[in-house]
Amino acid sequence: MPKPVYVFSSGRLGRLANTIVLETEERKRHLPVEQVSELYLFGEVDLNKRFLEFAAQKGILLHFFNRFGYYVGSFYPREHLLSGYLTLRQAEHYLDPRRRLDLARRFVAGGLENLRRLLQKEAAKGKRVEGVLELLEKLLPQVDEAQSVGELMALEGRAREAYYGAWEELLGQDWSLERSRRPPKDPINALLSFGNSLLYTALLAQIYQTHLDPRIGFLHEANYRRHSLNLDVAEVFKPPLVDRLLFRLVRRGQVKAGHFLREGEGVFLSEAGRRLVVEEWEKTLQATYRHPSLRRSVSYRTTLRLELYKLEKHLMGETPYAPYRMR
Repeated sequence: MPKPVYVFSSGRLGRLANTIVLETEERKRHLPVEQVSELYLFGEVDLNKRFLEFAAQKGILLHFFNRFGYYVGSFYPREHLLSGYLTLRQAEHYLDPRRRLDLARRFVAGGLENLRRLLQKEAAKGKRVEGVLELLEKLLPQVDEAQSVGELMALEGRAREAYYGAWEELLGQDWSLERSRRPPKDPINALLSFGNSLLYTALLAQIYQTHLDPRIGFLHEANYRRHSLNLDVAEVFKPPLVDRLLFRLVRRGQVKAGHFLREGEGVFLSEAGRRLVVEEWEKTLQATYRHPSLRRSVSYRTTLRLELYKLEKHLMGETPYAPYRMR
């Protein structure tokens, strides 16, 4: 089965017959194209139009990150599964204020419910998060009462601010979180921004394997931003996938001072730090659990795809979308 390949070295990407060739100062690495679904490029990599044509022909997405680990964009080949019918249904739902608001409410409700479940697990371990849980209990019913996407975003922002405020209790004073993005001001912000970027790109890769158009989101505006649907779905999966991953990394003492660099006013993951997070992220996506409806083991990467299939059924009027609930 094709899988993502993460490239940290600098060098040149090329094609040799049906093989991707990564040439660095140290070695040449040959990657059979049928084994590659995406390329995550963290190093300074040269490539040419011929290689992009090859990637497009094989349906391989390329995700680019700058030297600080910032996600800067993706090469998203022409959709081979895109359905005109489903694109029209997406556009209809986006343009109809009632139907767009309904879907936006579902994404926000799914995200807040998973925050609540994550904190309930932490409370069971003795963490003092009652205040945030009470706030979430109060905000969740308000999601259904919100009359605009802007109102929903405000609700979600209020919940997240309180949730992030509890990270000092969850992880200790050294990992207290006051959100800052560009640039991240401290190690925990650097970890969270990088983890969220990995989720956004993982979802984009799964959208490519469906009939959905990534440019049309419902909670996030489908304006000049290239992709917004992956940001919508990410709201549901941040707590169970990204946040839990960061909690594990911190609590096991896997992240250390040497995994971060300070440059100017920002703090960034070093190459060793990015390698560590990527390795643990892949383990997270490959981990399996017994799916309650399918009654078989599925991975969390497959779960992302299943979530998109549920969204397709909602758009086609078959089954209302019910967001993934953290177990």
